[in-house]
Amino acid sequence: MKAETVRYILDTIGAMFPDAHCELNHSNAFELTIAVLLSAQCTDETVNKVTKDLFQKYKTPEDYVSVPLEELEQDIRRIGLYRNKAKHIQNLCRILIEQYGGEVPREHDKLVQLPGVGRKTANVVVSNAFDVPAIAVDTHVERVSKRLALAGWKDSVLEVEKKLMKRVPKDEWTITHHRLIFFGRYHCKAQNPKCQVCPLLDVCREGKKRMKTSQIRKDKEHTG
Repeated sequence: MKAETVRYILDTIGAMFPDAHCELNHSNAFELTIAVLLSAQCTDETVNKVTKDLFQKYKTPEDYVSVPLEELEQDIRRIGLYRNKAKHIQNLCRILIEQYGGEVPREHDKLVQLPGVGRKTANVVVSNAFDVPAIAVDTHVERVSKRLALAGWKDSVLEVEKKLMKRVPKDEWTITHHRLIFFGRYHCKAQNPKCQVCPLLDVCREGKKRMKTSQIRKDKEHTG
């Protein structure tokens, strides 16, 4: 892909969603880490509903480990995979207390070693909490990147991340991450993407295919 095309894509999405941001409610790095951990296979909206009360009850890592696991499970039971996530949260908090003085480490390699924290979560935390440039590839970022040919159809999540890091200027990594999420969440949806009104249709291989298929269907209905 030519650099001019990448710039065109970034500028267009930037114009559509200039104020894109992390939609998980949090007030510090620790809360953000917990929120992102909870968000796996769950919507930000649901997580925010749960953390509204959760963050009032639990302020520090010590608070999370001071209650029985079953109590924490009940506090987050509306979240998918809540039993595993409750266990991860308590184990993560114990490590923060024992190894980091109760603080979330700033280093990416240390974050990914925490229970329940994968590469995506670590990228979200370092970029949003510590202003370290990073591109976290969630389902929206992956889908949009592949549809717009910023990555290959068969690329793994890590391969998508590496290609985006190569093609997007480093000082735009974080905002591009947010804008791609907004673009995928509110416009280029998994089901029923808004191809017919998309300003990037001319560079979207899947969009062109969808529109062509739609036109063929209409033509058949008209002639039939």
